[in-house]
Amino acid sequence: MLTSPDQRATYEVDWTGRFRGHTPAVVRPASTDELVAIIDACRRTHVAIVPQGGNTGLVGGGVPLGDEIVVSLRRLTTVGAVDTSARQVTVGAGVTLADVQNLAAAAGLRYAVDLSARDSATIGGMIATNAGGINMIRYGGTREQVIGVEAVLGSGQIVSRLGGLLKDNTGYHFPSLLCGSEGTLGIVTAARLRLVTQHAHRATALVAFRTVVDAVAAVSMWRSHLDTLEAAELFLDAGLQLVCRAFDLSPPFTSPWPVYVLVEAADHVDPTEALGRAVEASSGMADVAVAGDEKGRRALWRYREDHTLAINTLGPPHKLDVTLPIDRLAEFMKVVPKAVSEVDRAAQTWLFGHVGDGNIHVNITGVGRDDERTDERVLTYVCELGGSISAEHGIGTAKKQWLHLNRSPAELSAMRAIKVALDPVNILNPNVLFA
Repeated sequence: MLTSPDQRATYEVDWTGRFRGHTPAVVRPASTDELVAIIDACRRTHVAIVPQGGNTGLVGGGVPLGDEIVVSLRRLTTVGAVDTSARQVTVGAGVTLADVQNLAAAAGLRYAVDLSARDSATIGGMIATNAGGINMIRYGGTREQVIGVEAVLGSGQIVSRLGGLLKDNTGYHFPSLLCGSEGTLGIVTAARLRLVTQHAHRATALVAFRTVVDAVAAVSMWRSHLDTLEAAELFLDAGLQLVCRAFDLSPPFTSPWPVYVLVEAADHVDPTEALGRAVEASSGMADVAVAGDEKGRRALWRYREDHTLAINTLGPPHKLDVTLPIDRLAEFMKVVPKAVSEVDRAAQTWLFGHVGDGNIHVNITGVGRDDERTDERVLTYVCELGGSISAEHGIGTAKKQWLHLNRSPAELSAMRAIKVALDPVNILNPNVLFA
């Protein structure tokens, strides 16, 4: 248990610096039994809990904004042997994404989910938010990788199904229920994860386009013609320039272009030629840079993955992670910066994301930490276009007042009923998800 202010400090603020809270104590269980004891004590005394993994969440869902006790899962780092025949592995909730990736690679396999916070994001936190990442278009998000879970419910009971059976129709599927629940139903202590094939060859290219319309159309065409496609990441020239300034990088092309898509394919045979044909057939393609080796690949990925770090150099941003129907994506990206500017002339909008699945990360800088007028405008517009206010970061506290835009009264009522059933005293993350 950590109680001194200096020990608690890093647990009380989120990665962006926008959400800051206070906790009387940080409790760090090292086993499921210790977590059960913590939850039982909190149930008896009606003390609220915020579960926390790597604290890389971006919607205020993992920090104690209501003076809750922080339960850090970082000590739950047990790692099982990789089952190569089943292509599965069981790990503790505190194991980082990078560690799972390295564990799988050592066995000749791969964990399919990947994201830029891989070195600090934990498996428990990724399950809680149903993290998506850059490989969603080929493998799906975290929910698709979770075969089984062990968790302690708000009632203090343990649910544990880590056997790894792919077919098991015996009632409700707890992994799916807990994945994306943001720690409101139970706290995951371990997970059985699906692993996938590690392909020997990879092709990576940065493709420049004249318009977002051209970029979206190209990615749709690539998805139809390339089964090997793993990632398609879109960003704009303003974001690229910011990354280059922030980290002293040389731009990828001699001339700037309005829109860029970082595309990657992987296969057992070299997919470079097939990817090249698809790129060349793209209407509106202006230029292309191809990675010749792993060093070149990492250099191209920096232009996309360093967007979040570069934006944070401008001050704590408002981060709105949204999904649009593919046919409304270009319209959204054209309109939303103007809409934000109309609300606050000092605001600046930065757009990037996973264009293959319609997920755009809207980052707004230059506005006050608690000024939610621009958030309201963006999220309302998203729903007007038939989109979702959250794609992979979750609702947290940042978006809970707008959840009704995407969920009907009947759905919200059912969700609350599940919450009451599994967390009857309402101690697990009571200030997130529901307004």
